[in-house]
Amino acid sequence: MILITDKNILVRIFRFYVEGFRSMTLGRTLWAIILIKLFIMFFILKLFFFPNLLNANFNTDEERAEHVGMELTAPDLINR
Repeated sequence: MILITDKNILVRIFRFYVEGFRSMTLGRTLWAIILIKLFIMFFILKLFFFPNLLNANFNTDEERAEHVGMELTAPDLINR
């Protein structure tokens, strides 16, 4: 292990993680699986299951802002 004499806490934290990742064997495979799953969750699923309805239903930013404002301040939110 390398002796670290740097007093900056951010540099010490960064070096701590770099040394940890260098010595991993199984951990690299697990991190790859985690990153692939995150990619699928945040990019692939968003494209198919969470469409941008404001862009599809309204043409200008003013129309979108008006719609969002009306939805947030509607008095019948409790009855929905």
